[in-house]
This record gives sequence, structure tokens and C-alpha cells, in this order.
Amino acid sequence: MELLRKWLGHPEDIYHLLRFKMGGYRAVMPRMDTDSLGCGLRTCYRYLNQTSRSFAAVIQALDGELRHAVCIFYLVLRALDTVEDDMSIPLDVKVPMLHEFHSHLYQPDWKYTESKEKDRQVLEDFPTISMEFRNLSKVYQDVISDICHKMGVGMAEFLEKKVDSQHEWDKYCHYVAGLVGIGLSRLFSASELEDSIVGQDTDLANSMGLFLQKTNIIRDYLEDQMEGREFWPREVWSRYAKKLSDLAKPENIDVAVQCLNELITNALHHVPDVITYLSRLKNQSVFNFCAIPQVMAIATLAACYNNQQVFRGVVKIRKGQAVTLMMDATNIQAVKAIMYQYVEEIYQKIPSTDPSSNKTQQVIASIRAISLPGSPMASRHHYSPIYLSCAMLLAALSWQYLSTLSKATEDYVQAGEN
Repeated sequence: MELLRKWLGHPEDIYHLLRFKMGGYRAVMPRMDTDSLGCGLRTCYRYLNQTSRSFAAVIQALDGELRHAVCIFYLVLRALDTVEDDMSIPLDVKVPMLHEFHSHLYQPDWKYTESKEKDRQVLEDFPTISMEFRNLSKVYQDVISDICHKMGVGMAEFLEKKVDSQHEWDKYCHYVAGLVGIGLSRLFSASELEDSIVGQDTDLANSMGLFLQKTNIIRDYLEDQMEGREFWPREVWSRYAKKLSDLAKPENIDVAVQCLNELITNALHHVPDVITYLSRLKNQSVFNFCAIPQVMAIATLAACYNNQQVFRGVVKIRKGQAVTLMMDATNIQAVKAIMYQYVEEIYQKIPSTDPSSNKTQQVIASIRAISLPGSPMASRHHYSPIYLSCAMLLAALSWQYLSTLSKATEDYVQAGEN
């Protein structure tokens, strides 16, 4: 009954959950026919679905040969990331592996069978992935190999040091996410589905990645603490506590929230770049692929802002909210309206005594300037009372059925949670 109470508090979620479940998902993640693919590619898409909770569906919705290039790009980076995450690999072995990983793309028999990580299949069967990599057009191979090389070097750099300054925070996020944004943008342009400027403007592409990565790092404070990982920059948190772990202590909750708000303010500075980047995209499948994670991120930051729960548990956006964002974020005007909505939500929560309040207000003003609300805002939040009443009645009758959404839908809406 708790699920039903949540729905009744957000009737717009009911409408979009029903619409999504009854076939609306096909607009953003049409079903892919894998029967015509070769054995190697089918295996790669199986690994994609096994290892990606957030991006598998939208990758498979991309148009033409770009779909295969992005699938292989994802799996190559997943394999690289699995090496980085595997704490059973000694540093004197791991560092050279990260530096040289890109070269294994051209070694048909290379694989690694000693990993203990949950996604180890991408290392154990790397020959299948590297074979399909070599089957891609050279223009795609060159992008994937180059990004893999740069990311491996960056990962190795941060294995033995923590993130101290805000500059280093940007640098770390560049290595693990900004480079992904740059690589994807180059693939988009190489496919000719997007103009060359999309792949050439690395600053905007980097901001796309940094906004997502910073959101994840901010939201995952407690989980990372429990796993012994620290990604919040010392330059910021040291102004509020002697140790980063001290922010989780109940007696420090007020300063912890102030630290949280400062980092969210930092992340919000990427939003204007995100909007500019998305405004250049022409292909619908590419736009959906890029826009959906970004609107999930802004919604997540709005949920985390000034929220003590970040230090006590997990802050997630509602499933219905995630589906609503997926269904709406299909054009730049709608994305601008979504960005405007959530920065306004943050603005309303800014404490007058917060040390970062002026900076938060300033960055929100800059976002307002390029995302003024238009007709999409109205269409996103105003529904006929009769229509909503019918939707609520239907939800009340079928809430238990809807709580068991298909696994594909469940995984995909968690894009806002991962």
C-alpha cells in the first residue's frame, strides 16, 4: 500500500507509468532485432544487457551502425573499468594493465581470467569483444582505442592518490566520464548522424560527462564510505570536517549538508554546457541517448540538495518520476523546461544561512537565462481532472500489477539511480 500512497501523491506519475507500460517505452527504447546479427555481436549485446543497468536500452535504440560502435565502446570501457575496480590485482600488475589495455584490442587471443569482479565475463571473453571491435569501421576503431588509452592512463594516475583539489576532482571526472562524453561525441560525428562540431567541441562533451559523474559521486557519499572509497574533493570537505567520514556523524549533519550544497552548486555549473551541447543534436536517437541521463541527473541533484538523507541512506528519484522524464526529454525545449523546473526546485530550498547560497543563486540565474520555460512546461504538468481521476482509479485497481514492471523497464528507469 506504500507504493499506492506514493502514486496518489504524484498523479502525473500514474499517467506516465501507465503510458510507459502500455507501449510508450517504444518511443525511447524500441525493441532491437538481434536475430540478423552474427554470433559475436549477439554475444556482445548479451554482455551489454548483463553489465549495464542504465544504458543498454538506449544504446540499442541508436540508429544504424552507430549502435554497434557504441555497444563495443561500452564493453571495452566496462572491461577496463573492471580491471580498475578489481582489488585482487596487485598495483604492480594493475598499473601496466591499465596503461596497455588499449593494445589488447588488436590482440585476438588476449583475455584475463583471474578477475573476481561481478562483470568479469567481459574480461574472460574479451576475444569476442575485440573481434567485433576489429570488425568496426576504422574511424570508429580509432576513437575507441584512443579513448581507452587515455582513460587507462588516467585511471592508473588516481590509483595511488586521492582527490584533493577541485581541479583534481574535475580531472578525475574527466578521466572516468568526460572522456566517455568526448568519445561518444566523436562516434556521433563519425557516423555522420551528427555534424562534425559535435565531435570537435571537446569542452562541451567533457561537461556532459562531468555533470553525470559528479551527480553520482555526490549522491553515493554513504555507499562509497561503506566501501572505503572517497571521491569528494578534500579542498571542499576539509572546510567542514577533519575527515570525510565525519560528515556521516549525526552531530555533524548541519555542516555535512552545507558541504553537500557546495558540491551540488559546483556540479550545476555544467548545466549551461549540457543545454548548449544538446541543442546541437539533430538525430532523434542520439538526442534521446544523451538527454535522458542528463535530466535524470538534474532531478537527482534537486532531490539531494539540502537533504540530510544523503548521509543516512540512499536518495533516489521515484520510478514514476524517472519514467516521466524519459517520456518528456525528447526535444531541446522540453529539456530546457525540465532543467528550469529542477533548478527552481533547488532555488526554493536554498537556506539563507548556507555558505554557498550566493554562488548557488548565481549559477541558477545563469541556467534560467538559457532555459526559460515554454509550452513544454505546461504540457508536462497539467492534466485533465477527469483524465487523472480515471488514471488514479485504474492505478488503485492495478497497483500490484504495476509494481512488478518488466525487468527491462525496471533496469532502464534506474538510469536516474546509477
